[in-house]
Amino acid sequence: MGMYELISGDSRGIADPNKNLLAIDGDDGLPQKGDIESGKMVTGSSPIAASGRDTASARKGQRLVSLDVFRGITVARVSDRAAATKKAVLRALKLAILGVILQGGYFHGIHNLTYGVDIMSMRWMGVLQRIAIAYLSVAICEIWLSSDGDVDSGYSLLRRYIFQLFVGLILTTIYMAFLYVLYVPDWEYEIPEAASSPKTISVKCGVRGDTGPACNAVGMIDRKILGIQHLYKSPVYERTKQCSINSPDNGPLPPDAPSWCQAPFDPEGLLSSIMAVVTCLIGLQFGHVIVHFEDHKDRIFQWMIPSSILLALAFSLDYFGLHMNKALYSLSYACVTAGAAGILFAGIYVLVDVYGFRRPTYAMEWMGMHALMIYILVACNILPVLIQGFYWGEPQNNLLKVLGI
Repeated sequence: MGMYELISGDSRGIADPNKNLLAIDGDDGLPQKGDIESGKMVTGSSPIAASGRDTASARKGQRLVSLDVFRGITVARVSDRAAATKKAVLRALKLAILGVILQGGYFHGIHNLTYGVDIMSMRWMGVLQRIAIAYLSVAICEIWLSSDGDVDSGYSLLRRYIFQLFVGLILTTIYMAFLYVLYVPDWEYEIPEAASSPKTISVKCGVRGDTGPACNAVGMIDRKILGIQHLYKSPVYERTKQCSINSPDNGPLPPDAPSWCQAPFDPEGLLSSIMAVVTCLIGLQFGHVIVHFEDHKDRIFQWMIPSSILLALAFSLDYFGLHMNKALYSLSYACVTAGAAGILFAGIYVLVDVYGFRRPTYAMEWMGMHALMIYILVACNILPVLIQGFYWGEPQNNLLKVLGI
């Protein structure tokens, strides 16, 4: 997957205020080496030093290492918005299709050499699909919703990207309205039985604004639109004390287990993905700080202030009842995620790009540069499945067994 690259113009970081901020690398006639990863603005002649100090991030061609350590956002200019949009759509489609194959049930996991999935029960959503949705949404916002104007302060930065922030506000309002206003009726699901017909279990709801596992609007929307047979069949609440005697691990149901314990639920569902887009939009604004500010202190200040506000807002919302909920991607969870990420990124930036402590972060830097590959091979169990495909005598005699996996 290609990367966006910044092509800058004047010393303020504004190449041509009449052009859009995004371009896809590989476009004809556009430079192929951007400068967002070098942490500085570049003209046609020479680079501008980041803050007058001779640091690693102020030298021409030097990568802004914190972007690789923490997966920053790279953006660029392009004159053809339609071409940029087309490439963003194609990349998102590739990522979504890859996610359906890897997380839709095609591979049957460790200790199982079979593969294949019934498309009537394939899982449609997943982590990669959510990333594709967030990436495409944010890319379109960056391509089409960037206004003109110089940026020399935090206020002018907000003013330039006010339409992107407005989109984030609208999405947050839509999410909150659906989560707390939609009526969730009673519903039912089936559990397959080996020797008989499926067992039907009913779940009593009839409520609004519930954020528990059984009667939330997030699950209801997925059941109505995607179909309950296409949802994740091993949700995290299977390991709660209410649903497992071996909690926090999976185990048999307690005698008084609620009816929803074995129901499918997708933690990467449609409604919760809206807040994932909002979180990604916040991250995009952190990327804009790199583009428009050159001084280390200015960058750190522009990251730390909004990050601290987001953290304060998150804990305030949690205190007043809007609790942090990862499965629902609640507003407070989105705020704490974005705020903590901003502070962590600022810390990595200071450590790696300001003071040059690269050696302790080499491993994380490599992982950041190959994050998608690592996720596919390890988190999706593709590497273990490939390894166990080589065995001696019987499929059970493989390297995974030797390693105790």
